[in-house]
Amino acid sequence: MGTTQLESVPEPKYWHLKTVLSDALDSEFAVGEILPNERELAARFGVARATLRQALEQLELEGRLQRRRGVGTTVAPPRVGVAVGEYAHGWTDASGENTWQTVDSTEVAPPAEVARLLEIDPDTPVHRVRRTRMSHGQPLAAGLMYVPAESVPGLAAIDTPSGLARARAVLRELRRLELEGREQTVELGSARADDAKELDRLPGAPVLLVTTRYVAQGRTAAVAVATYRADTCRLTFGDAGEELLAG
Repeated sequence: MGTTQLESVPEPKYWHLKTVLSDALDSEFAVGEILPNERELAARFGVARATLRQALEQLELEGRLQRRRGVGTTVAPPRVGVAVGEYAHGWTDASGENTWQTVDSTEVAPPAEVARLLEIDPDTPVHRVRRTRMSHGQPLAAGLMYVPAESVPGLAAIDTPSGLARARAVLRELRRLELEGREQTVELGSARADDAKELDRLPGAPVLLVTTRYVAQGRTAAVAVATYRADTCRLTFGDAGEELLAG
């Protein structure tokens, strides 16, 4: 790598550096290649390391770079298109790529915002089903579905208190409901420690939070919160040919 100095520009220095770095990624690096360390990059471009970090963080947010535990900063592959559709198949496991795989279930008190969407008291326990969405063996998203007891009355006859069998039982009971509609929000967030570990990211890495409220029999039947890797995923919306719910 040669030496490139930044000239005085009207835009923020880190933003101009981001453009220069992006060009270098296209011309000098391959997907998966590890970038030089911050000290070397800052020296090459004649900037302070704080400015460099801002540019690198922006490139990570845009999906050009990935920070990996024990590896460093690497060039990211193109984002994976992830369907966020209209169908209820998200309440079951499916085969193929970009599908949800059920992990386990337990009873918990829901987060305050989830309790508000469910219209229940925050201290009321609900079933929490944990799932992972994978593509080519890599995690795309971590999902938590919160289900009140009244949505799955048939569980009273099931003895398994937690685990994979319980999770599948919760989803099986949900499929007995006639889904009437849903409300969905998407926002940018930062990975919490537990989500970061599951998604093989660093805590604080950019994520896309998809919250879905499912309506059946005139009430909220379940609320799903899916945490997608912002560096890897490109969410697509619409009902044509979709098979999955983002939950």
